[in-house]
Amino acid sequence: MSTFQAPKGTYDLLPPDSAKYLAVRDAISTPLKNSGYGYVETPGFENVELFARGVGESTDIVTKEMYAFETKGGDRLALRPEGTASVLRAALEANLHKAGNLPVKLWYSGSYYRYERPQKGRYRHFSQVGAEAIGAEDPALDAELIILADQAYRSLGLRDFRILLNSLGDKECRPVYRAALQDFLRGLDLDEDTLRRAEINPLRVLDDKRPEVQKQLVGAPSLRDYLCDGCKAYHEQVRELLTAEGVAYEDDEKLVRGLDYYTRTTFEFVHDGLGSQSAVGGGGRYDGLSEMIGGPSLPSVGWALGVDRTVLALEAEGIELDIPAGTSVFAVPLGEEARRVLFAKVTELRKAGVAADFSYGGKGLKGAMKNANRSGARFTIVAGERDLAEGVVQLKDMETGEQDAVAVDEIVVVLKTKLA
Repeated sequence: MSTFQAPKGTYDLLPPDSAKYLAVRDAISTPLKNSGYGYVETPGFENVELFARGVGESTDIVTKEMYAFETKGGDRLALRPEGTASVLRAALEANLHKAGNLPVKLWYSGSYYRYERPQKGRYRHFSQVGAEAIGAEDPALDAELIILADQAYRSLGLRDFRILLNSLGDKECRPVYRAALQDFLRGLDLDEDTLRRAEINPLRVLDDKRPEVQKQLVGAPSLRDYLCDGCKAYHEQVRELLTAEGVAYEDDEKLVRGLDYYTRTTFEFVHDGLGSQSAVGGGGRYDGLSEMIGGPSLPSVGWALGVDRTVLALEAEGIELDIPAGTSVFAVPLGEEARRVLFAKVTELRKAGVAADFSYGGKGLKGAMKNANRSGARFTIVAGERDLAEGVVQLKDMETGEQDAVAVDEIVVVLKTKLA
């Protein structure tokens, strides 16, 4: 056994479970690829200030959970705790917004890092697939992203998830609500950290999960009552578009999400089968984030869906994904001449686009056939000296058990036909 283990709060992805994660990533990204979103990849670490400005200095992510460090050159960097700020930074740095085709539509996939108390569904290293539409203010864009996430989840067979929807207002109406909420919070019996948070970003207090805090929030001013006419009309259009497409949602006026950059539309995907860590993904509109990190005004909207959380949701619903075997053909040579001939045929099959594997290590027939079974291959090629003397190999159908002699020179064509 190795002396080393994975760090606390992290996990390793290994076969066969890793195939499930890859299938989930593919299912989430497929609707995005079909809707004009191009792939973007950013570094695993960024300047600390990018997240402090964008995510918010009062958020738990920045104050408690971010892995920050100083390089030998004196730079202050942080492992990325979320994807939006990094993707927007990359788009601005590359001047994608100046190409004249707005919105810039991007999707990404990767690992993110937060120093949290490890528990099921909450890790210090986690995987997400995200999407961002940068540079356009349009209710149809907000609706599109929610619809694409809904489509992705349904393509996986998930049914027991809910979409929570809210509007956080904009720079015109939110300050008025902010002041009213602060006045309310100052009259409550809150600890010093929470009172400090209320002064910096009072909406974050609404997101506090502690029962003793939630109990006091009964009767708090409702943001919905403070929305300006423009925000009300915008939000109603988002709701109408979702309803027209048959996407069910629940209005949740307490939904604020954990990041400071959200404006107007905000939403969350939750799955009740996951216990306290019920959120599987979420997002919203962030019209002021570009300016926060030094860019021009670029109204934008996006989301991130947790791959690990989605896998847990599949398990909660008892859904088994139909994942094809990674190997279609497995070659079992008996003898040195057979090793040379079958290795060449395996290489030829791979070049022809057929997933093929080989029995390495000089195993006997019994051990090699066990490996063939474990590989999940549909067909096994077996050859010994007598077969090769006759110019054939034995082709076994692992599903039916049928076995036939096939000419060595024809085996690739025969297998391609059978697997078509």
